[in-house]
Amino acid sequence: MSTGPVVSLRGAVSLLGRFPALAGADLDVQPGEVVLLQGPNGAGKSTLLRLCAGLAPLSDGSATVLDLDLASRSDRRRVRTRVGLLGHATSLYDELTVQANVEFWTRGLVDSDDLDAVMDRLGVGGRLRDVRVGALSAGQRRRTSLSVLVARRPQLWLLDEPHAGLDAAGRDLIDDLVRQAADQGATAIVASHESDRVEGLATRVVNVVGGQVFDAD
Repeated sequence: MSTGPVVSLRGAVSLLGRFPALAGADLDVQPGEVVLLQGPNGAGKSTLLRLCAGLAPLSDGSATVLDLDLASRSDRRRVRTRVGLLGHATSLYDELTVQANVEFWTRGLVDSDDLDAVMDRLGVGGRLRDVRVGALSAGQRRRTSLSVLVARRPQLWLLDEPHAGLDAAGRDLIDDLVRQAADQGATAIVASHESDRVEGLATRVVNVVGGQVFDAD
C-alpha cells in the first residue's frame, strides 16, 4: 500500500474546449485529509474535482490519484471505481426507481443488506424505494445520489457544493457522513461556498483562483 499522497497534481492543465479550466494547478492531498476548496464561480473547482474523478481531461502537466496516472485512459477508468463524486448534476435515471438506480450504480460492489441500511440512513428507504427518480424533489434526488456514493465506500470523496438542495437535517447528515468517512480512513475534497460550515470539517483550506491552487492564508 502506498504511503504517498492520495492526490498529486503538478502543473495540471485541463481544457474545456480551448479554455483552460485548470491552468497549471499544483496540489497534494494526503490520506485522511478533508480539504476545502474555496474560490469564485468559474475558478476551476468543479473541473479539479472532475479531473480527480477521471472525468475531465488532463491536457498537460501530471496528475495521479490513488497512485493511478490520469494521463492513462486505463488508469482513469480504474480511478472511477475507487472514488465517489457528488456533482451538481446527478447521473441518475429518471425512469428508474430509487432502489433500481442505487442498485445499478453499485452493482457488484455492495450486498443488499448494506444497501438497505445506507438507503434508510439517507432517508430514501421505505416508501421512496419504489418511487421513480423523476418524481422526486431536488433534495430527495440529492439523497439518492449520496446513497450511491456512501454505499460504494470510496477511498476518495469528491463533493461539489454537497449541501445544495438539502434541508437542515440533510445538511447535518452530510457533515456526519464526511466525518465518519474520514475517521475510517477515507480522504475528501469539498468545493463549497459555505465556508463557515465546511471549515468545521476541513483539516485544510485551499483557494482556487484562475484555474490555479493556492494555500489559504
